[in-house]
Amino acid sequence: MKRLSSLFVAFVLFSAMLPLSLNPSLIASAAAPAKPSALQKVVDAMQPGWNLGNTFDATGGDETSWGNPAVTKELIDAIAAAGFKSIRIPVTWQHRLGAAPDYAIDPAFMQRIQEVVDWSLDAGLYVMVNIHHDSSWVMGMETQHDEVLARFTAIWTQVAAHFKDYPEKLMFESVNEPRFSEDWNKDSPVYFEMLDELNTTFVHLLRKSGGLNAKRPLVLPTIAASAAQNDRLDELLKTIEKLNDKNLIATFHYYGYWQFSVNIAGATTFNDEAKADLANTFDRVYNTLSVKGIPVVVGEFGLLGFDKSLETIEHGEVLKFFEQTVHAGKEKGFALLLWDNGQHYDRRGYRWSDEDLYRTIMAGLKSRSSTAGTDAVFIKKDAAVEDARIPLNLNGNTFAALKNGADTLEQGKDYELDGDNLILKADLLNGLMKGTNGINAILNCSFSAGADWKLSIISYETPIMQSSEGAASLFGIPTQFSGDRLATMEATYADGSHAGPNDWTPFKEFNVAFTPNYEAGLIQLKPEFLDELKEGEEVTLKMHFWSGEVIPYKLTKQASALTGVSTQTAPAEPADEENIDDAGAEAATEEEPASEPAAAAPAEAAKDAAPESSERTWLYVIGGCALLVLAATGTMLYKRRTGR
Repeated sequence: MKRLSSLFVAFVLFSAMLPLSLNPSLIASAAAPAKPSALQKVVDAMQPGWNLGNTFDATGGDETSWGNPAVTKELIDAIAAAGFKSIRIPVTWQHRLGAAPDYAIDPAFMQRIQEVVDWSLDAGLYVMVNIHHDSSWVMGMETQHDEVLARFTAIWTQVAAHFKDYPEKLMFESVNEPRFSEDWNKDSPVYFEMLDELNTTFVHLLRKSGGLNAKRPLVLPTIAASAAQNDRLDELLKTIEKLNDKNLIATFHYYGYWQFSVNIAGATTFNDEAKADLANTFDRVYNTLSVKGIPVVVGEFGLLGFDKSLETIEHGEVLKFFEQTVHAGKEKGFALLLWDNGQHYDRRGYRWSDEDLYRTIMAGLKSRSSTAGTDAVFIKKDAAVEDARIPLNLNGNTFAALKNGADTLEQGKDYELDGDNLILKADLLNGLMKGTNGINAILNCSFSAGADWKLSIISYETPIMQSSEGAASLFGIPTQFSGDRLATMEATYADGSHAGPNDWTPFKEFNVAFTPNYEAGLIQLKPEFLDELKEGEEVTLKMHFWSGEVIPYKLTKQASALTGVSTQTAPAEPADEENIDDAGAEAATEEEPASEPAAAAPAEAAKDAAPESSERTWLYVIGGCALLVLAATGTMLYKRRTGR
């Protein structure tokens, strides 16, 4: 999905919000253009859109090299049938080019792109084609100006000529997330000059290339597709105004408030800060571009945590984010194109991995959907069951019905409505309990408009984390989750300082520092976290669960060994190494790939384990080595698959 670094996103969000006060009301009003332009009507007709991610944008091999199947006409038709109106086809051209000075595009590859464009147009979709991970060589423009400009010009000259007679529903985007430094945060006057030169070259080249290119819609990004006000939006505005071309569209990418988007710093919910970030970002873009008559496309949107797993962010909080983002885009007149690297729509089975998410996106095009304070009601096993009060975010709707499967529940008996609160009666909840931990029932809330909201009724017991010993390279805490779900993890030293990476916060990043493996009964601590721990200093972990349980756990790193001590039970025998290996392999396989190969595992294995047993020491070493190989291999495969 997103290739933004954490530091970049944090910097952009912080710097962009400095001049603005947080705006919990979501979207501030601003004077709109008196009459939508013809191009704005095109952008309106593109809503919603979908990205054919991790396919033609793969940086090596063919369109299947990052794990997705070859594109078929059936896939394109299915996307159109699902209600999407536009498709963005990211393309990386660099390894399909011949030598300088011609940089000839492989004719077979150009024909393949044409085939998918044809299918998309035949399906009635607006189509956007770009140069995507070519941004990696564009980045060298400051020191290799002539070479970069020659290659950039060669690509667009050939693409323009090939598609010059195609209808105007085909549009081109100059370059994806352009930047000129490894530092995503860095702004420099020369960077804005170089992007202006690229965008200007792109527009002039297309306009002079003949056919319908003379008036074809063209899409221009900010640096890194960022919505930061100071310089990034302002500089793009200068370029567009200078070009004086009525068929130019501006684009930026939106992946939410960074802390929430990756689940770090305790931002486990779509809270006021996350809502304000959405409001301020869309206001900024609207007030800079839209009010001046420049249409805007959000070329990619989603959540950064999806790069690791769709479960990085709690499901109900995901739905709230998407509901409000789609509403904001509709209100501002931005076309939103969902980033999908294969994690949302199954391109083999032709189905959505999360039907609720799909329904929320589509419902948002017509009206707002109602949500609730939670999508899970936790009931502790053997405790007295009380009424459950759930705040509703009605978003202008009225509550219609509550169902348990096909059974419509009775207001007054099974539930009550108290203003914007749904009260589930204790008798109803008792009747839903089946005596087993986990989800016992799923209630369906329907409203006067929008998508339904589901409430999982969950029976749980306090999770138990057992003492364990293991290698310092990859460590699993044996855990009986007992129906509960992990929300986040704190890590602090005895003096109160923060342990592990991102030490500005005690709350670590989900699926980067740690990850739960419910099937294996483990909380996996990852190398990114373990490598940062100080030798010999006890770390207190606090595991925060969605039920509200907070459980401490003690951890000490000594050379190549880790000792974990439960605060709930007496120290146990070391965890089953085979079990941890299996969990590590599974976790590694689920890691998100990047566009660059994964770093190799360290050459030296850990040497010293717990001193009391030389056999145990070697067991830790061997287990650690195996886990490192598994993690590195899995991460490399995952990176190739997702393009992270």
